[in-house]
Amino acid sequence: MSAPPISGSDPEARAERLAREEAMARAAGWRGADLAFERLTEAGCAALHGGDLPAAIAAFGKARRLAFWRIARSDPRHATSLANAAMAARLAGREARARRLYAAARRRWAAVPGRVAAVEPARRARSSLFHLRMEARHWDTYVANQRKRLAGFVADADAALAALAESRRPPARLYTRWRGEKPPVFDEMRKLMSAALLIAAPPEDRPEDRLEA
Repeated sequence: MSAPPISGSDPEARAERLAREEAMARAAGWRGADLAFERLTEAGCAALHGGDLPAAIAAFGKARRLAFWRIARSDPRHATSLANAAMAARLAGREARARRLYAAARRRWAAVPGRVAAVEPARRARSSLFHLRMEARHWDTYVANQRKRLAGFVADADAALAALAESRRPPARLYTRWRGEKPPVFDEMRKLMSAALLIAAPPEDRPEDRLEA
């Protein structure tokens, strides 16, 4: 028997989902700042894609302040916060500040590819007995494949930062891929994947949009 679909507009259902998500994150060792940063950054990207620029600017600003106080400078998400603060500055018409922030984000992101080999994905809960057995028997292969995928996301993020720094549209999709690729577990891989795919960029399906304010 399947449960009825939950409407995204139902406040009680949404509160229950968020509380369940928070409990899972904390059980996996995430801090409150980790989940708050992901939610703020995701909300900012969603607002940008939805055309709500004031909401995007506000969310990116909050995420940047959170990263400044609660996330290590060496953490890839710190670079993401700088990049998204740059996008907020660009949307507000502060292009000189945007370019300075993108330059800082790129300097920090330069160290990120070297982190991929150390990422240990958590084991997933599988509904398929076949996939469960495959994961158990071939864990090393699974980890290698996941790291290869992650390296691709990191490379795409680097290319996106280079393009955004020059007011060009990134060559690869970011936020829309996050929506489809977001891991179901709270691990280090999810943190790094979010850092790569939640770098703010204009909607990919609206080429008429201008990056400049």
